Amino acid sequence: MPHPAVQPAVADVRMRGFTTRATVDAAIAWIDSTLLPVHELPAETVSLLQAAGRVLASNVVSPVDVPGFPRAMMDGYAVVAGDTRGASVQTPLPLAVLGTCLPSAAFAQAVSAGNCVKIMTGAPLPTGANAVLPVEQTRLEGDRMLAMGQVAPGKHVGKPGEDVHAGDLVAQLGRVLRPQDIGLLSSLGLNELTVVRRPRARILITGNELLPMGTPPTGTRITDSNGPMLAALVARDGGEPISGPIVPDDRDAILAAMRDDADIVLVSGGSSVGQEDHAPTLLAQHGELAIHGIAMRPAGPAGMGKLDGRWVFLLPGNPVSCLCAYDFFAGRAIRALAGRPRKWPYECVRLPLASKLASVVGRVDYARVAIRNHTVEPIAMSGGSALSSATKADGFVVIPMDTESYPAGTEVEVCLFG
Repeated sequence: MPHPAVQPAVADVRMRGFTTRATVDAAIAWIDSTLLPVHELPAETVSLLQAAGRVLASNVVSPVDVPGFPRAMMDGYAVVAGDTRGASVQTPLPLAVLGTCLPSAAFAQAVSAGNCVKIMTGAPLPTGANAVLPVEQTRLEGDRMLAMGQVAPGKHVGKPGEDVHAGDLVAQLGRVLRPQDIGLLSSLGLNELTVVRRPRARILITGNELLPMGTPPTGTRITDSNGPMLAALVARDGGEPISGPIVPDDRDAILAAMRDDADIVLVSGGSSVGQEDHAPTLLAQHGELAIHGIAMRPAGPAGMGKLDGRWVFLLPGNPVSCLCAYDFFAGRAIRALAGRPRKWPYECVRLPLASKLASVVGRVDYARVAIRNHTVEPIAMSGGSALSSATKADGFVVIPMDTESYPAGTEVEVCLFG
């Protein structure tokens, strides 16, 4: 049974979404409904050095205490704390130095009253000692250390399990691993982790007018910008981008590329109603064209559906429209499949508008803005083809479909690009 957001067929399937456009909310609802129950990609095992930014597929419980022994937290002398009672610069107290303890091995002798051991940060505390007197509170005279300060028992000593106890849950299923997480997990002696497999996203760029990345534009042909941009977005959202050569405006070639062995297919270009816009028709004929044409600006020609069990997102060829459609729709699906939160990966702030931000009732607007002197200034270029409007912007404001405009001074939510 088709999803409620799917519009009824008309003579040209490409026109149906341009007769009655789907709302942004309906498009998001279709994505979420097709991802419920949550589609879990198979887990895989990766080396700890490859795990940063990946999503844990299982809980990690510490097999050991960290540290596993009492250790010095300062360079100085391991002492019996009572031996330092009353010590000061004016009344130094002498202690016999038994030797030096380095981080690599335990000290062979026990420390008793009247004795001490020179110790380095991280070294195991010798048996009998219960504190570390910092080196700056000492003076060495031959084989004696003069204590010029006092310490309480346990001072400057790291206890076993002070950082992590054996049996502690140190990283939970679904966590996106950060560099500091990798460091902590390494301290447990781990070498591999089980993580969610990254969803494979086939980036399908169409257009006879396009030249591959790295080729200078010439004549009436332009260099592809959407392919590299989409690859970066997919990687940001936890997916594995799969790029290929630019696909010509040919039905058979586009269909073959759409059937690539991937979890998600992103078709950039050929998504509207022009003579060479084949992708919507192909998706409708060979799979499900759930939504085509969305009440938003830019990215109105965007669409989505399924083909051979994989998600297909039709992204407009205009670069800003492509970015917008990806962020609203395709990125949401990739983040969900990757085990990440579905919401935008942008920090948002609330600031007042420096000038009016115009829109049209009945559509959602994705307005690029700059932040100047703690106020929000709309970017003059608002079309879908000027990618520089997004690079000059600090972020964007989403204007809901029931709002005509925001007057100057209105506090708005800005989602920050960086």
